[in-house]
Amino acid sequence: MPATRPQSSSTPPRPRDGAAPWTFLTNHAHVLLCLASDPELRLRDVAARVGITERAVQHIVADLEAAGMLTRTREGRRNRYALHAERPLRHPVEAHRTVADLVNLVLPLPAPPFVPGGATPATRAAVAPPPLAGVQRRLASTLPV
Repeated sequence: MPATRPQSSSTPPRPRDGAAPWTFLTNHAHVLLCLASDPELRLRDVAARVGITERAVQHIVADLEAAGMLTRTREGRRNRYALHAERPLRHPVEAHRTVADLVNLVLPLPAPPFVPGGATPATRAAVAPPPLAGVQRRLASTLPV
């Protein structure tokens, strides 16, 4: 095998032939975001969206449960996943942020209400949801009653 030159830290790594490009978020984050967007999603469907095996998704969900990031509830033959939006992220670099911050950053917010006569900066501000409103609405249906 030929020796390869080490790349400097300022040079981005080149992907290997046929390798998927890297992303900023881990598979754990991708699985968490999928379940935040649809708490009743089957793990088979999560695996297809993330691009990993169903077995890998099962391990990730077990990791997320063990870390207190989500709870799995059995409903008939299906599972429902409730995210714990108040939990801090795990790495020291992002520990000042919560699961809600991640979800709000990545998932689209619901459309703001229609303002008759067009939106002006003042009317936009009057109907704009508070910063966490999106994740609270998204996660409201996943919280235990």
